[in-house]
Amino acid sequence: MQVIATNRKARHEFTIVETVEAGIALMGTEVKSLREGRANLRDAFAVTEREEVTLRGLHISPYSHTSQTRLDPRRDRKLLLHKREIRRLIGKVREKGLTLVPLKLYFNDRGIAKVELALAKGKRSYDKRRDIAERDADRDMERALKDKQR
Repeated sequence: MQVIATNRKARHEFTIVETVEAGIALMGTEVKSLREGRANLRDAFAVTEREEVTLRGLHISPYSHTSQTRLDPRRDRKLLLHKREIRRLIGKVREKGLTLVPLKLYFNDRGIAKVELALAKGKRSYDKRRDIAERDADRDMERALKDKQR
């Protein structure tokens, strides 16, 4: 698996409930741009409409060595999922107030572009502070154990 882009902010902003792998419908030279690693997931999110899942806000920079007409780098891209998965995701998003957030964009072993979507619930500011405090405490504990072993 060759990772193209990750959404590092997503794990800080959201609590991940479940993850799903989905294909992406790409056009023209977008695959070549992805192979160059020219993608940004920072402001991306997925929406469900009319029994389809669409990825919005994914920025794929135009391929540098082309003479074709340029596509909009931030255009909406359809995600490829089975109908059963789409219906399940739509139900969870409506029922529990969850959000679909892309975590990473990658090429699988067969060279097909995939996106890892997460069903996520937004964190409150005090949850974020608690997570940071726990991480700092764990880091201090590891450091103390390491120093004690020396």
